[in-house]
Amino acid sequence: MTAFDAIIPHLKALHVGFMAVWIAGLAALPAMLARHDRAIGQGDFARIRRATHYGYIWFLTPAAVLTVATGTTLIFLRDVFTGWMFVKLVGVAGLVTVHAWVGHTIVAVAETEGRHEPPGPFLPTVILCVLAIAVLTLVLAKPELDELPVPAWLAQPLGRDLPFDVPNP
Repeated sequence: MTAFDAIIPHLKALHVGFMAVWIAGLAALPAMLARHDRAIGQGDFARIRRATHYGYIWFLTPAAVLTVATGTTLIFLRDVFTGWMFVKLVGVAGLVTVHAWVGHTIVAVAETEGRHEPPGPFLPTVILCVLAIAVLTLVLAKPELDELPVPAWLAQPLGRDLPFDVPNP
């Protein structure tokens, strides 16, 4: 047992906790943005704007960064370089895309009051749920995906040198 084996359960717990905050924020902020209606007053608009902005900056983004950081650390500590992990990382990339869309939408709502139609929370929530369930299914089931259909040029080494020098250990 190495020294790193003792911290793996703690990193997993942190990873799950950060992921829960991240996914919850990705579900909650579009619902808050949907409350931005042209009929509400300026005071309510400013309150919703500040709440979504601060939630995104101070909770959602740090949770996303810490989720990815702890997950990446776990990949290397556990030496998990399998097919299901790479498919999971595609799902995580989808979650990062939803995260960027939420941030873009917060800015669009704030900068175009009265002209911007707020998004409905349905579509981002459906996309979020599909991605989160796919990622959780891959993590919990760990299916054998070693025989993924990939192009031959991607599966075979080309025998070329790297365009830079690699130091020998």
